Amino acid sequence: MGWRNCIRLHNGEAEVIVSTDIGPRILRFGWIDKQNLFYLDTAQAGKTGGDGWRIYGGHRLWHAPEAIPRSYCPDNDPVEYSWEREILTLTQAKEKPTGIVKQLEIRLSASDNRLTILHRLINQNIWDVDLSVWAISALAPGGRAVIPQEPFGEGEAYLLPIRSMAIWAYTDMNDSRWIWGNKYIQAKQNPLQASEQKIGVNNKQGWSAYCLHGDILIKQFDVCPGLAYPDLGSNNEIYINGNFLEIESLGPLVRIPPKGIIQHKEDWILTKGIIDDTDVSIDEVILPQVISFRHQISGGINT
Repeated sequence: MGWRNCIRLHNGEAEVIVSTDIGPRILRFGWIDKQNLFYLDTAQAGKTGGDGWRIYGGHRLWHAPEAIPRSYCPDNDPVEYSWEREILTLTQAKEKPTGIVKQLEIRLSASDNRLTILHRLINQNIWDVDLSVWAISALAPGGRAVIPQEPFGEGEAYLLPIRSMAIWAYTDMNDSRWIWGNKYIQAKQNPLQASEQKIGVNNKQGWSAYCLHGDILIKQFDVCPGLAYPDLGSNNEIYINGNFLEIESLGPLVRIPPKGIIQHKEDWILTKGIIDDTDVSIDEVILPQVISFRHQISGGINT
């Protein structure tokens, strides 16, 4: 797509492509020779340089809470990369306005279609900064995202609330792209509906998914109970517009000392399946794979 200096990781079934001309970003994730699950802005394909921020698409690393201009520092310049065994590390030059260095550490499993990403923010200032690691995936149009609800319960053991939800000023909860199930929230991307939508939740289950034309991307992310999160306590957010849908996960909001590092891990699995508007379809198609995926990670396969 015009970026000449790319790195491709593959295991014979799935592939990941990053460009070293911009970033750090993941521009492609999917089955080899099949659809890219990520949205890419074709009007910006191959572009580099300049002082203006570009959406580009793909998977990017930001810092929260969102603010202009801090969050929108351009990633239009080349990044450094290095290999250590099967781990690829991409490092951006220090952001001049913020003094922050962004880094992605990427590992594609050889035995299954599993990708592990460590998102790092490094404080190169001589003062403390309060930030959260913010991992954002801009996903291709026409699919639907899934966020699990907290388990149902009633009686004296359930006197306190179990989840918070953040609503943005432009969010319409009656919009047809939202499906408010008892066990899951679904968010559908519809290219014919251009208005923006966004919610944030405190997702203690630690996973979300995107389903696109028979492919499923399941994302499991770190959850830190008891720590403060930005956006009214949100660690998982969904943003929708007419071009793409974003699944976003966030780390806790912490104070980073000079030379300090914070990081946030996501584990991805690429699989197949089709769901509909019902909770039952998610229980049957996605939930068993989430349970299996979690067992693999907790069993020490992916450390």
